[in-house]
Amino acid sequence: MKNARKLLGAMVLLTLVLAGVSLYQFARAEAPAEQATTTATNPEVVKWGFMAAAIVTGLSTVGAGIAVGYVGSSAIGAISEKPEMAGRALIFVGLAEGIAIYGLIIAIMILGKVS
Repeated sequence: MKNARKLLGAMVLLTLVLAGVSLYQFARAEAPAEQATTTATNPEVVKWGFMAAAIVTGLSTVGAGIAVGYVGSSAIGAISEKPEMAGRALIFVGLAEGIAIYGLIIAIMILGKVS
């Protein structure tokens, strides 16, 4: 179990580093001076924009999955002891799932800037 947590932590850290590098490249990409292209038609900007949107969606989905796993198991335990807690427990599971929706909204905003 300890090794799995260390591996998960290392994977999350590596993913965050890769996301940071790709977003830095996306923000830094500019159209060459000799070309009269806009940001939307520059292939480098479009490429990094799609990459940033994919990373944001993936990370938010992984985070939501981890959160729903912890909150869902705790909610089932609470419901098994006190069935009247079902409504409150479902609210917390929904809040954990909202993380994925926020990531999707950010990805849509990034894609709106690129295209």
